[in-house]
Amino acid sequence: MFMRKSTSLLRLPFVRAKSALVTAVPSDPAAYVANKLAQFDAMQFTPIRESTVSREMTRRYMSEMIDYAETDVRLEMHFWCIVGAGSAGLSCAYELSKHPDVKVAIIEQNVAPGGGCWLGGQLMSSMVVRKPANEFLDELEVPYDDKGDYVVVKHAALFMSSVLRKALLAPNVKLFNAVAVEDLLVKQEDEGVAVRGVVTNWSLVTQNHDTQSCMDPQVMEAKVVVTATGHDGPMGASSAKRLESLGALPSGLPGMGALDMNTAEDAVVQMTSEVVPGLIFAGMEVAEARGCNRMGPTFGAMLLSGQKAANLAIQALRR
Repeated sequence: MFMRKSTSLLRLPFVRAKSALVTAVPSDPAAYVANKLAQFDAMQFTPIRESTVSREMTRRYMSEMIDYAETDVRLEMHFWCIVGAGSAGLSCAYELSKHPDVKVAIIEQNVAPGGGCWLGGQLMSSMVVRKPANEFLDELEVPYDDKGDYVVVKHAALFMSSVLRKALLAPNVKLFNAVAVEDLLVKQEDEGVAVRGVVTNWSLVTQNHDTQSCMDPQVMEAKVVVTATGHDGPMGASSAKRLESLGALPSGLPGMGALDMNTAEDAVVQMTSEVVPGLIFAGMEVAEARGCNRMGPTFGAMLLSGQKAANLAIQALRR
């Protein structure tokens, strides 16, 4: 295990990850700037037809929608769907990307992925992560300030951009943003209700059903669905609320309790589980369904809950 020693604030406040990229410093800054400006002044983009741009985007997106619509048995690929591209959902996607026989679709109804993890708390940028979740930061090569029992990432966006990059570089992961999950694909099987996929639509369509004529959704079939839509709100705890309405969860969800960091993070990770066959809860949606406390601006449980959900999904496949 790669360990960091505490670093004095009189030196470098944030410790670099062991192989973080270091920006080269120009030996002659004035000459460097003059040379770069001359390059920009002489630069001309290669020509392109506008239709080529449209064709490239449309062809790639539509082929990926077809590819991720269901499991391709011929290729022995197993399809997972993650609902929500916040810290828990993306941590789950990254963990699943380690398994080449799995393809993962991340469904995020916002244009920008990341959920509430672009900032630490109350619009303040630093990100506090309690140990041992710093081990995940080490794996992602995210630098931090080691404070003993916890670490501090200088900006939450540094973590979010790192895990997002790692997940999206994986050949078996695809992010469908600006896409909403309107419902779950539910089957009645021998053991009871089982989730076997999600019902999707463009987010702008979902937000305007009341003002437009009927615009039916589409379906993505999946071996396992991981839902990480966060705590209750306009877009939160959507799968938990849907299961409640179907009677698959007891009526009257407890909702997350008041803030208690020391109990909340342990409880969220411990209670990350397969709630019904084919559906795993991760992140703060666990608190909504199970009634554990909220943890506020500390993020270790989000990272580890996502990782645990991924491994539960792999275990479900082997079952």
